[in-house]
Amino acid sequence: MAVHEHPHRSPGFHLPSLRRHRNASSSESGVSALSGTHTARAYVLASLRLLTGFVFLWAFLDKTFGLGYATSSGRGWIDGGSPTRGFLSGVAAGPMESTLHSWAGDAWADWLFMLGLLGIGVALITGVALRLAALAGSVMMALMWVAEWPPAQHLSDGSPSMSTNPFADYHLVYAVVLIALAAASAGDTLGLGRAWAKLPLVSRSRWLR
Repeated sequence: MAVHEHPHRSPGFHLPSLRRHRNASSSESGVSALSGTHTARAYVLASLRLLTGFVFLWAFLDKTFGLGYATSSGRGWIDGGSPTRGFLSGVAAGPMESTLHSWAGDAWADWLFMLGLLGIGVALITGVALRLAALAGSVMMALMWVAEWPPAQHLSDGSPSMSTNPFADYHLVYAVVLIALAAASAGDTLGLGRAWAKLPLVSRSRWLR
């Protein structure tokens, strides 16, 4: 029996192998795009962390040294001024109005407020202890939200409160940002988050992360 060869069927050329090559290239492109997206997201969150940290740290520095922005020169904490007196004594609405008035200027309130600003600012700038910073910052923002009391359309003296929103204001935005940064481990990029997480105490107690 004669065996007829078909020269047009070259064993060296197989279309399926080309398809596999194309699929591999597509897969590699997909992985590269995913990696690029992850990197971009990490840097965006790190930038948000640094900017937010600067907000808190600058507030501490301005109120401590009276740098002439929110706190005028000569009225800083080191000059004998109170970081809480002006804000808390000016509360004019909400269910905690009288309570916050009684706290205004108290040493314990000044120290807690300033240590909170410093601790949150340093934690965000360095990228460590973001969960603790998120907890402390959320409590601070909640108290400041209550102090300003956005739901009120009128102050206790009957004048317009000038509130622009009955619920969402910048204090809530800051609180959500702090929680998001902690949840996303934003300190791992442009920060010391990875090194902090490897410390024995932190590795045993994840809430310190």
